[in-house]
Amino acid sequence: MSVFQSNGHHTYFVYGSNMNPAQIADCCGSAVPIGVARLANHRLAFFGHSAMWDGAEETVVPQPGEEVWGVLYNLSFSQADRLDEWQGVRPDGAGPFFLFPVFAVDLQGVSHAALLYKKDYCGEPGLPSDAQRDNIVVGARAQGVPEEYVDLLRGIPVKKASYPVPRAANRWQGLFSAVCRACG
Repeated sequence: MSVFQSNGHHTYFVYGSNMNPAQIADCCGSAVPIGVARLANHRLAFFGHSAMWDGAEETVVPQPGEEVWGVLYNLSFSQADRLDEWQGVRPDGAGPFFLFPVFAVDLQGVSHAALLYKKDYCGEPGLPSDAQRDNIVVGARAQGVPEEYVDLLRGIPVKKASYPVPRAANRWQGLFSAVCRACG
């Protein structure tokens, strides 16, 4: 058993749009948060393009002296698999995100070993859509992230989405294509 697993669960540190309880419930059903936590020496950044939000996708990048706030979850293996698929993590490593090990500190000062989603390739920075940023703010506020960080999120520069968002994604497409490739 790894440091990121305990009693049949993985510990995840979610940030950005994954902080929104409705989004987590859609992906993971009845996942219960451990609590709010922060990742030191990183900042939230946006790269690439999300068809769901018509804006750049969020990730974390190293930045001494800054921090990213998010939520710790203990996810069952099946919940973690569903969230990985939603996020585009692929078993062969070819997805846009990969699982990255971190230590996140909760509001009581306890450090937790956790996994988070990080973009595999960043490229040029981009802007999230206004609806995407608003979804992140709603999630942060709903989870009880410190108000100073919510204010920082509210100040993220955005672009207007060019179509109605969020656009539903076929989150099972990658899973079935990976299974079919494996079968030949």
